[in-house]
Amino acid sequence: MTKRNLTFFDRCIEQFDQGVKTLFGQPSGSGRANPGQSVTGEELTSIDKAESTCLMRVNHAGEVCAQALYQGQAITARRSEVRDQMQQAAREENDHLLWCRQRLDELGGHTSLLNPLWYTGSLLIGATTGLLGDKWSLGFLAETEHQVVNHLQSHLERLPATDVKSSAILVQMKEDEARHKASALHSGGATLPDPAKKVMTLMSRVMTFAAYRI
Repeated sequence: MTKRNLTFFDRCIEQFDQGVKTLFGQPSGSGRANPGQSVTGEELTSIDKAESTCLMRVNHAGEVCAQALYQGQAITARRSEVRDQMQQAAREENDHLLWCRQRLDELGGHTSLLNPLWYTGSLLIGATTGLLGDKWSLGFLAETEHQVVNHLQSHLERLPATDVKSSAILVQMKEDEARHKASALHSGGATLPDPAKKVMTLMSRVMTFAAYRI
C-alpha cells in the first residue's frame, strides 16, 4: 500500500494529538526501559526528597518544552528528512518525559502546573524557527541540546548523593541530548548568533526558576 503524503493540516492534527498526550496523557516513546528502575538506592531523607522532587519537576518541564519545540519544528520543516529527524528525536524525548514523570510519582511529587504555558510557548518558538529554514531550525535544535546538556550536568551535581535513581535517568538523558546535538549539526545546522544564544539562556533560566517552585 502506498503511504499517503501528509498535508500541512494533517501534520497540525497529528501534532495536536501528540500535544494532548504530552500534557495530559501517555505519550509514545521508543520503548526503552527506565534507567532508574535498574538501580537500588538508599531511602531519601525528607530534605533530600524535596530537593530531588523539585529538580525532577524542572527536568520534566524541560522535556515538555522539548516535545513542543520538536513538534513545532516538524510542522514547518521544509525537507521531509529533517521532519523525520525531528520526529525520531521527539520519540526519544518522550522516553525522558515518561522517566521523569515516573520518578516524580515515586518521589510523591507533581509536575509543573505551568506545563501548558511552557508547551504553548515552545511550540510557537519551534514553528517559528522552522519557518526560518531547515539550517536555522537544526541550529536552534543543536544549541538547545547544548544548553540542556549543561543544565543536566548541573542537576547531576545538585542531586543528593543517595538519589541514584534520578541520577541514572539524568545520565541517560544527557547522553541522548548530546547525540541529538551532534546529529543536528551533522545534518547542516547553522551556528546561532550570540544574541540568540543569550536569549535562549535567559528563557531557560525563567522556566527553571518557575518550574522548580510551581
